[in-house]
Amino acid sequence: MFDFINELPVEKQIFYAVLGFSWTVYIWEAYLANRQRRTYRSTTRVPQELEKVIDSETFEKSRLYQLDKSNFSFWSGLYSETEGTLILVLGGIPLLWSIAGKQTKRFGLGPEYEITQSLVFLSLSTLFTTLTGLPWSLYNTFVIEEKHGFNQQSLVFFIKDAVKKFAVTQCILLPVTLLLLYIIKIGGDYFFIYAWLFTLGVSLALVTIYADYIAPLFDKFIPLPEGELKTEIEAMANSISFPLTKLYVVEGSQRSSHSNAYFYGFFKNKRIVLFDTLLEDYSPLNKGDKAKPEPIETDGEAKVKPKHKKQGCNNKEILAVLGHELGHWKLGHTVKNIVISQTNSFLGFALFAALIGRKELFVAFGFNDSQPTLIGLMIIFQFIFSPYNEVLSFCLTVLSRRFEFQADAFACNMGKAPELYSSLIKLNKDNLGFPVADWLYSMWHYSHPPLLERLRALGNIKQD
Repeated sequence: MFDFINELPVEKQIFYAVLGFSWTVYIWEAYLANRQRRTYRSTTRVPQELEKVIDSETFEKSRLYQLDKSNFSFWSGLYSETEGTLILVLGGIPLLWSIAGKQTKRFGLGPEYEITQSLVFLSLSTLFTTLTGLPWSLYNTFVIEEKHGFNQQSLVFFIKDAVKKFAVTQCILLPVTLLLLYIIKIGGDYFFIYAWLFTLGVSLALVTIYADYIAPLFDKFIPLPEGELKTEIEAMANSISFPLTKLYVVEGSQRSSHSNAYFYGFFKNKRIVLFDTLLEDYSPLNKGDKAKPEPIETDGEAKVKPKHKKQGCNNKEILAVLGHELGHWKLGHTVKNIVISQTNSFLGFALFAALIGRKELFVAFGFNDSQPTLIGLMIIFQFIFSPYNEVLSFCLTVLSRRFEFQADAFACNMGKAPELYSSLIKLNKDNLGFPVADWLYSMWHYSHPPLLERLRALGNIKQD
């Protein structure tokens, strides 16, 4: 049936294989998403096991929220896949490379200045991606998130934020790319080792400086005030020898009412960051007019607006949440993830070194007369490696779920099972998480187990 493909030139076979695999993945993802949408539509009553912990009103809000998000993901995903296909079919990548070359030529820089042309190409491509993604981001923020009570941003705040993100991205991306391309150019036969070591150093540096220097450009970080919560967090950290140096509260409520907590840093310099929306006693959304319930419209399913209820967790529940997070550290999950990530990165650069000399890869994507290194990186890492990346992503999802159960068990062993149980329920309600999932969609996508699975694992809900 497909014998004609074998008769095509190698470069054409590569091109059609890339397109075919990309659409195969999209169709698979669309199938999974459709299974989950059927779950959202058909599961209209709280499961019997959760009737005592989730009220029907919250359950309905979460169902509608997740249904809206799924519908949005379908259309944005279809657009993204169509856009990517058109770019490949119409020769968008070589066209943009040519435009970048014309811009550098205006300053007297010819084709021999490949790295300079690569940086111009990179800026133009990220600008294109930002502009084409902007309408989708606006719709997601000011229609979906707004309708369901999560968005706290004004349009001016959103635009300023987008401009800052683009500027910061360029300030990091361009110098890093310049140095990476230079290392590849001068690295000789073992350039892939030097390139990998360089990207490893950049990754570690970014993790170290992100919350101290980059994140504060977008959100305000303040030290957690002295008091009972801070004392108890420090005591818990000391009990497992976690080298805590700083405790921050980030004003995430300026942009969204979603909540989170995380830690970062290496060696003996760890910091914990708590979103203000996670803290029942600190969240601005629990104070003033924002805490007042909003009326619910009843003239249609799509117009249901949630009330603003008191959100966040109390101190004991926050300690349970942090017990879970510290469990990731104590059990070595963070280190294991770094090792897996860097091993994968090394293998990627090694395979890149083996394939970069294959001219047919460049011809397949419209580069008949040149083989720019940046384009080679894009072709190999983004397109040629895509089957491998899909398999790896699934394996990491399975591993992540295992890690989450282990971290829950760690918090339980610290004597925080009841508080972890109640905090999981509160966070699920605050973020309008839907506790029921299609088994195949969950297996493929959920890096964190669904609420019902986690509660069952805690031993507080008995299975039938």
